[in-house]
Amino acid sequence: MVGDYDFVPCTPAGVMELIKESGIDVSGKECVVVGRSNIVGKPQAMLLLHQNGTVTICHSRTKNLKEKTKNADILVAAVGIANFITGDMIKEGAVVIDVGINRLENKKLCGDVDFESAKDVAGAITPVPGGVGPMTIAMLMRNTVKAAIINKSK
Repeated sequence: MVGDYDFVPCTPAGVMELIKESGIDVSGKECVVVGRSNIVGKPQAMLLLHQNGTVTICHSRTKNLKEKTKNADILVAAVGIANFITGDMIKEGAVVIDVGINRLENKKLCGDVDFESAKDVAGAITPVPGGVGPMTIAMLMRNTVKAAIINKSK
């Protein structure tokens, strides 16, 4: 919580790396995280806050969710419900990061964001599959190497 940590949960770390490498400055931005899990939603909110984002945490039972998500300059969807965030819930030009991984009845993978309705509204959007997932794996490798280095130095 204070920002003094050696290891960051892999998915939120991957999201932050995507934001950084895309040249997006979080400072002063309205950031909305839809999802409150202990491994993604809450750590994601803290990492955005550490970068001086103004953070709102929402979830599937948030009243007036659309009103909150439409304010987001950066919207992180991590609610675990297929196609939960639709294009009409997104601010024009917002950065939309879809952390969700869901399988539809037809076995097709999809995220928490309805990509088809969101892609023309968002300024930038991550796909599912192929967006945050590979970054999660990369951050797992980063944490593994860091752990090995720390362990070797003891």
